Amino acid sequence: MTRTITVGLDGSPESRAAAEWAAREAELRGLPVKLVQVWQPVPQPMAEAPVLGAETHQHWTERIPRESAADLRRRHPGVEVTTEQLTGPPADALVDAAADAEMLVLGSRGLGTIGGFLVGSVGLAVVARAERPVVLVRAGAPAADEHRRDASSTATAFRPVVLGLDVAGPDEALIAYAFESAARRNAPLHVVHAWNPPPYYAYGMAMEPAVEREMAKGDAAILSEVLRPWRHKYPDVEVVEQSRYGSPSLLLIDASRDASLVVVGRRVRGTSVGARIGTVTHAVLHHATAPVAVVAHD
Repeated sequence: MTRTITVGLDGSPESRAAAEWAAREAELRGLPVKLVQVWQPVPQPMAEAPVLGAETHQHWTERIPRESAADLRRRHPGVEVTTEQLTGPPADALVDAAADAEMLVLGSRGLGTIGGFLVGSVGLAVVARAERPVVLVRAGAPAADEHRRDASSTATAFRPVVLGLDVAGPDEALIAYAFESAARRNAPLHVVHAWNPPPYYAYGMAMEPAVEREMAKGDAAILSEVLRPWRHKYPDVEVVEQSRYGSPSLLLIDASRDASLVVVGRRVRGTSVGARIGTVTHAVLHHATAPVAVVAHD
């Protein structure tokens, strides 16, 4: 069975931006798009209200995906677009929908240059629980944002795909998603790895320049070794390795400003309070200016 690129749609500008991004991704991958609308039955007191009855509410939620699908088909005639309406708590329904999808695409709302982007409680719950890749797309992100214009011609090329990689536990699913995304865009892949000195340096012990150079050199060598087999597997992908000292969150957020897509991971592991999103991924989701793909892995 062909997997779909599934979009969580609620009629908001954020979800419409997610649907538009999903259609462009479907063109790159040769996959269909499914627009999923989650309908929660209206509580009885509201259902009895004259302004918003249950039938009126359901009619409105059915209209959203129908009109969005028609709009996508007009702009992307080569993409098959279907719709589906689900009932129940939105996070649960979207996690279930993601299970059979190639990826799930959701929207995120801009809060300005200081606040970054807001990923609501439903989006965070889905990212924390879904086992398939989840892509968060900010509202108002046109296709032009993904491309860099060549000053010597009218041609455009995709901006780089950025991969945040922890070389202490590199995962094949995460790396494969990033390389595949770069290959389909014919875009360079920038692999960002942050390194930090041992903990005892945080307590006032200054690092000698020679020691710092050796640590930087060692981490860069490890990164190159991790990526070596992937360079052979994807020989046409230009890979730029960036092993730098500092906060991984800040490095990735900075790299996102010139990226078409940022790819980060989420370890599938439960805690005493349930599934969770790592601090780096959480920060990138809220502050990256490019679409962010979160890939679950062991």
